[in-house]
Formats: sequence, C-alpha cells, structure tokens
Amino acid sequence: MAAQNATSAQVATEPEKAADGIRDREIGAEQHHLDRVYRRLEEKIHEAEFLMDDAAKRGQVGTPGALAERDAQVFRAGIHLNRLNSEFEDFLFGRIDLLLGKDGKKGPDGAYTSVEPADDAVRDERAEIAETLHIGRIGVLDADYSPLVIDWRAPAAAPFYRATPVAPGRVVRRRVIRSKGRRVLGVEDDLLRPELRTTLDGEALPVVGDGALMAALGQARSHTMRDIVSSIQAEQDLVIRAPAASVTEVEGGPGTGKTAVALHRAAYLLYQDRRRYAGGILVVSPTPLLVAYTEGVLPSLGEEGQVAIRALGSLVDGAEADTYDEPAVARIKGSSRMLKVLRKAARGALEVPRDGGEVPDRLRVVAFGARVELGAEELQRIRQTALGGTAPVNLLRPRARRLILDALWAKAGGARRYTDPELAAEARAAFDEDVTTEDDFLAFLAAWWPELTPRQVLALMADERRLARWTRRVLNPRETRLLARSLGRLDGDGKGPLSVHDVALLDELETLLGAPARPRKPREADPLDQLTGLEELMPERGETRRERAERLAQERRDYAHVIVDEAQDLTPMQWRMVGRRGRHATWTVVGDPAQSSWSDPDEAGLARDEALGTRPRRRFRLTVNYRNPAEIAELAAKVLALAMPGMESPSAVRSTGVVPRFAVAGPDLAASVRAEARHLLDDVEGTVGVVVPMARRAEARGWLAGLGDRVVVLGSLEAKGLEYDATVVVTPAEIADESPAGLRVLYVALTRATQRLTVLAGERDEPDADGVPDLLRD
Repeated sequence: MAAQNATSAQVATEPEKAADGIRDREIGAEQHHLDRVYRRLEEKIHEAEFLMDDAAKRGQVGTPGALAERDAQVFRAGIHLNRLNSEFEDFLFGRIDLLLGKDGKKGPDGAYTSVEPADDAVRDERAEIAETLHIGRIGVLDADYSPLVIDWRAPAAAPFYRATPVAPGRVVRRRVIRSKGRRVLGVEDDLLRPELRTTLDGEALPVVGDGALMAALGQARSHTMRDIVSSIQAEQDLVIRAPAASVTEVEGGPGTGKTAVALHRAAYLLYQDRRRYAGGILVVSPTPLLVAYTEGVLPSLGEEGQVAIRALGSLVDGAEADTYDEPAVARIKGSSRMLKVLRKAARGALEVPRDGGEVPDRLRVVAFGARVELGAEELQRIRQTALGGTAPVNLLRPRARRLILDALWAKAGGARRYTDPELAAEARAAFDEDVTTEDDFLAFLAAWWPELTPRQVLALMADERRLARWTRRVLNPRETRLLARSLGRLDGDGKGPLSVHDVALLDELETLLGAPARPRKPREADPLDQLTGLEELMPERGETRRERAERLAQERRDYAHVIVDEAQDLTPMQWRMVGRRGRHATWTVVGDPAQSSWSDPDEAGLARDEALGTRPRRRFRLTVNYRNPAEIAELAAKVLALAMPGMESPSAVRSTGVVPRFAVAGPDLAASVRAEARHLLDDVEGTVGVVVPMARRAEARGWLAGLGDRVVVLGSLEAKGLEYDATVVVTPAEIADESPAGLRVLYVALTRATQRLTVLAGERDEPDADGVPDLLRD
C-alpha cells in the first residue's frame, strides 16, 4: 500500500509542477492560430470588397448583359461579405487532435474523412497526432486550401461533439477554447485516450485542466490507477449517451465531474438532434462564478442564442443579483409559503394609493342627460368579481372595465329604454364609446386599476403593516418583520439592489401580474442595404446573428432542454422559476444532496417534482472523486458523517502524502488569514481560494488586497462547484452555524482543493493543541 501511495503521489505531482506555464503556453499557441485565422478572414473580406467594387464598374458599360452580370456578381459578393462580417466575433471555440485515419481520404473541407484510427496508429501504447482540426463558426481555408477552421456543421467537426471516453474514435484530445473577439482567454482539455503516450510534432501532447490529471492517472504504473480511470470514463459515458427523452438525473459527490459531464451531454445531444433542440438550451448555475466555468466547458455550437447560460440571480430579464440575504430571510423568501403571500400582494397592491394620490372610491359619469354614480361598495364588488378570474392581474383590467360599463349601463336604465335588440346594441355601443373616451373615466380607471410591475409590488411589501395583512396565517410576526426590512432597500418603483432570492419572487410576480409586451428594438442600418444592384436580387435582409441572439435572450421563456447545475441548492421558489422555462423541455439535473445549502430538502423536493412533472426519470450516480487527494477527502468525510449520517462520500482517486494543515488564528484574524494565504501561494503555482463565512465576505476581501489575482475570496455559499489548487477554510464553526444546512456548506468548503488545504480555527472552533477544530476531530 505504501508503494502504491508513493506512485500515486508521483503521478499527482508531475502535472502540477508547471501547470501554469503549460496553460500560458497553450493559450499562446491558440492565440497564434487565431491571429492567423483573422488575417485570412481580413484577406477574404478585402476580396469580397474588391469584387463588389469591380461589379460597380461593370455597370458603367450600360448594356443589359453587363448590368445582369454586375447584379449577379454584387449579389454573390454581398452575401459573402455579409456572412464574413456577421461571423467575425468570437470566431473559434474548439479543437480536436486526431490519430491517423484508416483510409487517408480527404473531404471538401480539407480534413481526413475516416472516423476510426488506422490499425497501426497505436504501437505499444504510443501514438503520434496525425491531424489537428480547429472548430469554429464557418470554415476557413488558407491560401493552399488547407483547413484553418472547420465549420462546426461539417462532418469533420462531428467528433468534437460525439466522441466520448468509451468511444473516442480518432480523437485523443478535445479542447474547448474560450475567446472574446480576437483574444483567447483560456483553454480546457478533455483527454479521451489517457492511457496513450501521445506526441505532437515530436513532443509530449500538452494537456490543460482536468485532462492533465486524467493523463497522469492513465499513464500511472499502478494497475489500480488504470482501473480507476476506466471507471471514471465508463460512468461519464453512460451519462453523456443517455437517451434524450425525459429527465436525466445525475448525483455525485465533490470532484466527480458531474457538471462537466452534464454539459458535454448537452453538446452531444445538440449535435445528435439539432432540430429537436432548436428551441434552445438553458443552463442554470447557482452563482456567476460557476457560470464563468460553465461557459468554458460548453461551446457555443456556432450560433449565438442557441445556449443560454444564466446564474439564478440573472434568470429574469432586467434583474442582476449577486448578493445574498441573511439565512433567516433566505429561508422565508425561498419557502413555498411565499406563493400565498405574493398572490395576496399582487391583488392587494391594487388598493394601495400610487404616487401620493388616492384610490378612488366612487365613479360619476353623465348618461342620458343624467348623472350616474357607482359608490365604494359597488366598486368593491366589481373588483372582487373581476379578481375571481384566473388571468394575471394586469390582464384582468379589461374585464374590470367591462364590468364597470355593465354596472353603469344598468344603473342608467339603458336596458329599459330599448325594446328592439338591434337598437339596444347600437345604443350600448354608443354609450360605451361616450363613457370610455372621457378623460375623467380614463383617469379613474388608471388610478382604480393601475398597471402593476413586479418591482412595484415587491417595494410595497416593504411596509410592515401592509405586509402583515398579506402574510396573515402564512408567516409569523417575526418573519413578516424580517421580510419587510429586507425589502426596504427598494424605492417606490422597486428600483434598488436585489438579492438572489428576490429574483425568484420577481418571476413569480411577473406570472401573477402579467407582463406588458415589450416593443422590439429597431434594426440598425446595414451598409449593404444601400448598395446598387442588391434591391432586385437580394432578399430583404433580416436580423443579424447578434441581433437575433439578443432578441432571443430577452424573449425566450421556454426551452427545449434545461440543465440545472447544483440542483440540491435550489429553493422551492427557485424551482418554480426554473420550471416555467422548461414546461416542454427535456432535462438534465445534476447535484448532490450532501452539498445542499437549503434547510428543508423535502420541501424543495416537492417543488422539484412539480417542475419536472410526470416525465420518466433516469438516474445515474458518479462515484469517483478525482479532484481531492485522499488526505483532504478523508477530512471532509468527517463533516459529511455529522451532516448526513450514513451518506457515502465518493472514492478519492489519488493520495499525495500531504495532510491538511491546521492553524489557530491569533488576536488579529485578518493578519492570520493573510499569512496563511501567503504560505499557500508559496506552496502552489496556481490559485488559492479563501473560503469565509458569508457575513465576512466584504471584510475578507480587504484582508487579502494586494496579494494578486491568484487569491480568490469566497463566501461559503459561493464556493459550490469551484476548485482551486489550494484552499484556506476560515473559522469552520462559524460556517457550520450560519444556517441549519451549515454542516453541509462546510463539507463543500473542505472539498474545493486539488493539492493543499489549510483550516484556520477561531475561538469558537475550540481547537486542540494541534489546532484541529472540535468539528474535525475523530
């Protein structure tokens, strides 16, 4: 066993030594290729512009044949130029490195067509990369007609989406490239054949990200390590290739790769059945930090608007929230009890005066030469009758208007004045027109049944007395007071900072109220619209790709496939919000009950079942932890045993021989945290995450100011799904005491590190002589 651990330690540390250097070098290599692509694109644009200029000159000849030739050439060049310009941004997103193929034939895009490797492509577990393909929005050939970029729709690009660890075909390495404009921001590799010793241009194939660890494990001398790699691959492949229909549920502990596997599954499904998922894919992540990671794993598939990646705090258009309520308030806002409160608030808001005015309690009109009046009781009956409908409150306004006109007509004796039905109908139409065009009536209706917005109703809930009427027999007085105070940061129109939990309330209110239709933005003028010769031959230009993407992002509320990451953290109200966006969707839901930060999993489970409906479910469990060394996983398992007795933690792949470090904070907590962060910066070449209780987030950022970009400060609820080379967990007892789910949150915090973990104890941790907190002792 000692020998095996030594081998494991060696395997684990080899890719760690120069990880940052390899990453920077590979980003530089992709940047070099992207620069070359853009130079070629610019050449093609200049060619198209030259053809259009040449076509304009041909028109000066004046003969019918010359004019027709000019129009045809302008048409072709204009289409080409418009396409090149529209595809110019964020152009490149993928790469595959391939073994030699069986037949050696090339397709029209310049890539080899063979799917399977040649018989002699691998010898003694060694292989050479024979072909590298970059995947992007459109195909680009160099001046010698060799492929610089393969169009993502081309057959040659299919292995980028379809290859899996169990069925890799010719693919050895799959790389996702993150870029913005002309700049490469990052790369992330999947190694589909980790057992091979592969070379590229005579040098060992470099691998970045989790793929680097898989490469080291796959090439380990121990058969046990090889077996673990096979286990990881088989587990992941089952999820990726699961049938598309219904709901795919994936559970797995920390480090099992469930997020990456679910995202690769989405890419696989999209490419397998493009038409079915033309309605778009929604990826829901718990935090903006995890959204950034998600964007690096799931490529855009070449079309803007096809995949929407949203944090829970930005799932509602116009809302952007990244702040958190204190745990007691979050429990109130997330509870399904809020549905009753919001229903009462949506209707009760009609009776709250707006803009310093009053809600009118009587209506007077002149009809048939006499004054007709509706009093407070009559108006109240009409309001109650109108609200008896099931439509949203704003959409019930026409019904209320009709009921008011009915009451006025009846009170004026209109029905008695006409015995002929046709005359009665004409008189009634004239009566309605006379009344509804009066300024006084319009002013009355605007004040008596105003058009409400979700933000306005949320702001009205900040008044504790008013809120108490809407929360009666739903919340207790203390809960009502906490809820009202938390909403006090909003002004009268609801403007002001929102918390993540407020966004789900806004979405519910939008459903209860009904949102008015938004006017579409006018399209910006295109220079091609002004070119001579295009009017007759070119179809009228519609939206550009980017314009369409922006519109879809704003308008789309229902998706063809929904991916929910860290699903165990969604509150009942958040499940309702997400469920509305997947009413006709297939789903991929990933999570881990042991990492849940929500205090009532049973209540959330009911809301989850309602969101997913009666769709059949396929369940998978990932069991191998390849993020944490065994020494860190063993420490975290002690907290898991307290948080969820009987729950098994995933099996750690590797052992480094480096045990977690324990330290006790001195009188100056800030200085102690800074010292531990500095210590880890010296130990590792990568990132250091400092996890603190949520209440200490702001001050902790001040403690670590000036230490550089490698140090990241996280509140305990923000650490979910993320990983760092080293982690400092500050005052674990405070994290555990933050909420009823505090022990599960602490378990998450302890499982973020890939190399080193330091636990910094405070006075509340009751550390022993070795600095080990009471919670973490045997």
